[in-house]
Amino acid sequence: MDQRPESLLITGVRVFDGLGDAAEPGAVLVEGDRIAATGPEARDRAPERAEVLDGGGRVLLPGLTDAHVHLVALGTEPAGLATASAGLPHLRALEAARRMLLRGFTAVRDMGGDVAAVKQVIDEGLFPGPRLYPSQAALSQTSGHGDFGAVHEPPVALGGAPSRAEEIGFMRVVDGPDRVLAGAREQLKKGASQLKVMAGGGVASRYDPLGTLQFTPEELRAAVRAAEDFGTYVAAHVYGSAGVRRALEAGVRCIEHGQLADERTIGMLAEHDAWLSTQPFDVDDHHYPTPELAAKNTMVCDGVERTLHRAREHGVRLAFGTDLLAPAEAHRQGAMLARLSRWLSPVEALRIATSGNAALFRMAGERDPYQQVIDGHPTAPLGVIRPGALADLLVVEGDPTRDLGVLADPAANLALVVKGGRIWKNSLG
Repeated sequence: MDQRPESLLITGVRVFDGLGDAAEPGAVLVEGDRIAATGPEARDRAPERAEVLDGGGRVLLPGLTDAHVHLVALGTEPAGLATASAGLPHLRALEAARRMLLRGFTAVRDMGGDVAAVKQVIDEGLFPGPRLYPSQAALSQTSGHGDFGAVHEPPVALGGAPSRAEEIGFMRVVDGPDRVLAGAREQLKKGASQLKVMAGGGVASRYDPLGTLQFTPEELRAAVRAAEDFGTYVAAHVYGSAGVRRALEAGVRCIEHGQLADERTIGMLAEHDAWLSTQPFDVDDHHYPTPELAAKNTMVCDGVERTLHRAREHGVRLAFGTDLLAPAEAHRQGAMLARLSRWLSPVEALRIATSGNAALFRMAGERDPYQQVIDGHPTAPLGVIRPGALADLLVVEGDPTRDLGVLADPAANLALVVKGGRIWKNSLG
């Protein structure tokens, strides 16, 4: 379903606004792409022409958000990315975006991949999908987490040709501050709302043990300088303590992963007012072709509980992301959010996946594609149910403020999906 009524009044719902402690009886009036009123005022202000939907006592909440997705990877298996014809991975990314929206995720940060055209098609209303905050190609050093060239091929810095991952805009391998600066500016030119750098070893890459330090302080500062000059920030892929500390000292504002960082390093995140965008991984979320890669995956998963516990103790600003990497994994998105209830209350997890992630997305500042900032204040909040906010909302069966598990089965439990005032799914009758 795809329609945008001039006015939409949703009644008979209990509203979780993305900020509070519970779902309270209420109503919501949507006009255009914004929430116009809530509570009794929604009924009072609704025009006669308004389309009225009765929620039947279900819960209404802001659209869910995911701070770490890879739409290009979710559309095509890794082997296919290396052999597919030009354009095919991006067309498949569109279908991955559609499914993501129908799982209830109405805004996401894409943390590596050329999704500029995908975003444009979605934003123009030509195809369903979430709001996209793109990083474009992630920046990696030679022999870093984003270097997918063959070991026998010379690196670009020594005269070699770009790998297939670089050709399709998934990664950009750059060495030295000048090349990092050029690579960062290239992604900003292509529409990045924030930059992504690989500052430590990775699970899926073959040349870099997890504990490796990637990019020198000078290289990291070059990326940070480019981002700050454009009014935005840098996020860094890194697991271990030394890499996290180097990134923070260089001015990186968001750490992606961090599951191997020690307590002192987690405390530094709070001291630097930086975000931790981590993922509640289980070993079975990803499948790797070699024992070496599988062992790295186990190490990361073993650090999830410890990292979340330390982050909460130190008051670190937490974001929720999934970092799923293949079509067969994409359906786990809601289940990974539900998994947070092992360590957080359902309401705490929902706040993170709505208003919390939205605050991180809005750090893009001048590069935020869905925001106009006047006198330093956003004109249209995201991730909340309140007047003036962007009309991204869900109506669900059950009560996710008490049981996050209802979000693990979106096909059965999502009764209404609205993004920007447009109805993309409606089974309310």
